[in-house]
Amino acid sequence: LIFLVILGTMVCLMNKAGGSTAFGEWASSHIKSRVGAQLATIVLGVLIFIDDYFNCLTVGSVMRPVTDAQNVSRAKLAYLIDATAAPVCIIAPISSWAAAVTGFVEGEDGFSIFIRAIPYNFYAILTIVMMIAMVMMKVEYGPMKLHEDNAKKGDIYTTPDRPYANAEEETVDNCKGKVMDLLIPIISLIICCVIGMIYTGGFFDGVGFVEAFSGSDASQGLVYGSFFAFVITIVLYLVRRVLKFDECMACLPDGFKAMVPAILILVFAWTLKSMTDSLGAAEYVAGIVAGSAEGMVNLLPAIIFLVGCFLAFATGTSWGTFGILIPIVVHAFEGKNETMMIIAISACMAGAVCGDHCSPISDTTIMASAGAQCNHVNHVTTQLPYAATVAVVSCITYVIAGFVQNALICLPIGMVLLVAALLFMKKRTESHS
Repeated sequence: LIFLVILGTMVCLMNKAGGSTAFGEWASSHIKSRVGAQLATIVLGVLIFIDDYFNCLTVGSVMRPVTDAQNVSRAKLAYLIDATAAPVCIIAPISSWAAAVTGFVEGEDGFSIFIRAIPYNFYAILTIVMMIAMVMMKVEYGPMKLHEDNAKKGDIYTTPDRPYANAEEETVDNCKGKVMDLLIPIISLIICCVIGMIYTGGFFDGVGFVEAFSGSDASQGLVYGSFFAFVITIVLYLVRRVLKFDECMACLPDGFKAMVPAILILVFAWTLKSMTDSLGAAEYVAGIVAGSAEGMVNLLPAIIFLVGCFLAFATGTSWGTFGILIPIVVHAFEGKNETMMIIAISACMAGAVCGDHCSPISDTTIMASAGAQCNHVNHVTTQLPYAATVAVVSCITYVIAGFVQNALICLPIGMVLLVAALLFMKKRTESHS
């Protein structure tokens, strides 16, 4: 919770110092095409992997002027922000999501399980492949095609209402702000968080780097790291005389306010987890799984993926879905088949992210709309066909994974299926137009 508050404060600080605006202006002068603007948004989204809120707020405020200048629709920008938020955070070991997931895996080395689950997180990896392939191949389908066609003619909103169209930018026009006022805080945050995590794992007491990383207390390490990055950011701004000390401190309550939804969701997720634990849901489902046929066990990753999708879509929270499903999966596979346990936990995380990505009531979906300053209903309707395409391919890949149990075979199959689906959609839209 402290980590989230510090993140919110750092976003507020970078906006107030003019770092976000300076980066946007620099990017505008170097990016000269629609493809370039979209790829730059994806790259920035992938680089900011510490937290999905941090991602939505930063990427939105930085890339909006760049994509607007290249006539990229606000709906497409919202999709790119949303698709680089949760899917990137769930495969990044140094993130608030890693801390949340490891907290739900009790009785096991949560962090090493998280690391081993990354190659099987098909939805997250395929979402990133989907974005890059779509931009490079110039494929658009569903409601997004209309938005993008209109954007090329100069209308980046499409619908009659223009959210924030006449609003002043929330980033302060600080003429002293430079690109390094955005880059140094982000780089220092990543470096400090890595140091914080290996510190909690006993690296400075002689434990090896990898052992220290897997044995670290993720939530504690992230707090230490983010606190020192916060101090470095304030010192940087004071030395450069970009902000006064009282202006830096005024960002604390603003940062806290920005993170209140995330804090509430996490608290409710913990509550849900405790309730299902006390009801004995984990033991009950573990018993059902143990009694099921061997053939059925091979299909479990795909079933768990679909259950995770449904739960996260209905509740709008992926963290709450982790809290319910991960303890159940650990109980079901513990001491029986470790590879299947890793695949099933990946399926939990992938399903939760997929449902969260599609859900109109998800905090990340709402934050992506706010970050892109896009009508929320437009964002949900244009994103849904893209997310559904990746979800179907991921589900097929989980069926294969249940039998093959090897990520090196399953992942390339998933990528080929996804590119084939995109080529089919491109041919279909071209024949209809």
